[in-house]
Amino acid sequence: MVKETKFYDALGVASNASDAELKKAYRKAALKYHPDKNPTPEAAEKFKEISHAYEILSDDQKRDIYDQYGEEGLSGQGGAGMNADDIFSQFFGGGFGGQPQRPTRGKDIKHSISCSLEDLYKGKTTKLALNKTILCRECEGRGGAVGKVQECPDCHGSGMKFVTRQMGPMIQRFQTVCDKCQGKGDLCHEKDRCTVCKGKKTENERKILQVHVDPGMKDGQRIVFSGEGDQEPGITPGDVIFIIDEKPNAEFQRKGNDLFKEYEVDLLTALAGGEIAFKHISGDWIKININPGEVVSPGEVKLVEGKGMPIYRQSGYGNLILKFSVKFPPTHFADEDKLKQLNSILPPRQEVFIPEDAEVDDCDMVKYDPAKHQQRRRHDAYDSDDEEGRGGNPGVQCASQ
Repeated sequence: MVKETKFYDALGVASNASDAELKKAYRKAALKYHPDKNPTPEAAEKFKEISHAYEILSDDQKRDIYDQYGEEGLSGQGGAGMNADDIFSQFFGGGFGGQPQRPTRGKDIKHSISCSLEDLYKGKTTKLALNKTILCRECEGRGGAVGKVQECPDCHGSGMKFVTRQMGPMIQRFQTVCDKCQGKGDLCHEKDRCTVCKGKKTENERKILQVHVDPGMKDGQRIVFSGEGDQEPGITPGDVIFIIDEKPNAEFQRKGNDLFKEYEVDLLTALAGGEIAFKHISGDWIKININPGEVVSPGEVKLVEGKGMPIYRQSGYGNLILKFSVKFPPTHFADEDKLKQLNSILPPRQEVFIPEDAEVDDCDMVKYDPAKHQQRRRHDAYDSDDEEGRGGNPGVQCASQ
């Protein structure tokens, strides 16, 4: 009686299955769930599961331990096992055709395209030069004259082949460049090679691409030129992808389709109304009326509808969000007549409440100097014995009554 049957269940065999039955079950399941034939994430996980199960059960020693102690008993065996592709290659020679598989699609080429916020508001067209590899026009990617280029019989055109080497009791199987064709995948007499590409089948080309940045595009958004990647014989070219890199703006910040701006308004306009104006990223000037009596508080946030970013490939616009700060008069504002007028105009001061029996310290404030304050803190650190004698907060002079 085996301790557990998880690996047997993965292969769909009984716990007393023979080696031949295990091989047959693995072959059938591997062909069904291999990622090249079934590209779903579930199939990939299933392929790993059955490969791991077969690795354990095909080894007599590991299978015996598993039967007696279950999966936990294998934890002390150590050493990295073969991965799923290695096991598959032993059965099928790497790939479904019995030979190493070449990629069917070339790599994508990615470039960053720098855009200011103004560019993304208005849109722009940029011409960019691209150096790429294309199939040789002279030989149409054959590498030689018509009928003179033959597929390599050893690697079947892949340029790679598997080699099995025995090292004592161990058998090593690895992939290497085909020595018959030197990795070219075909055979051709030197005199029949293409005179333009010298048998390489490809040549270099400089191509100009027009990249259209549409209004409302966002940072990280991609502009794709399908099939404009490097060309190779028998391979579908990849794409050329331009990725939007949005540069910061000194006046505006983008939040989705909205624009955010901080604006400092003078005290009179904040209290009594008036006009404010600033240049928008569209190039136009925005003028906003603040109605008399519509007090603008420091930190207040207001919204202007429809003055944000264009919404990508739609007709609408986001909003403009303004966060206000208020510019107060100079620090020493001591015009007594004006102060008296303010006392009569502004709401009364908030009354100060101090309990009658409280001890009161009358203090004067001075301007805070961070550098001086830091220097004083360093001095206090060396003179800790006198620390309790330094009353009050930094930058405040007190006199007790």
